[in-house]
Amino acid sequence: MDRVALHGLRARGHHGVFAREREEGQPFAVDLVLGLDTRAAAADDDLTKTVDYGAVAEEAVGIVAGEPVSLIETLAERIAQACLKYEGVLEVEVRVHKPDAPITVPFDDVTVTITRSRA
Repeated sequence: MDRVALHGLRARGHHGVFAREREEGQPFAVDLVLGLDTRAAAADDDLTKTVDYGAVAEEAVGIVAGEPVSLIETLAERIAQACLKYEGVLEVEVRVHKPDAPITVPFDDVTVTITRSRA
């Protein structure tokens, strides 16, 4: 299976279990790895035979900026399901970064990574 990857998609979201997170919002980043067969697109040099990663990026960012959820696991699942709706995408790995998570000790990042497929 071929892979199309998008790294560091950014949006401000209002996700979290604490009222402050919901009210103030915070930055999130998303990495996507889409699994698909790109041979037909490459052979014909035809965008319609592959995934439009610009459209996927816009949809993922829209989900992050959209309706708040408590858990980044839920956010990752919503993004994964949206990616799998694109024709030809057979599998997706979604990593959601929450670098400003409300943790009381020094840290660099919090991430949740999920993999989903059409199976």
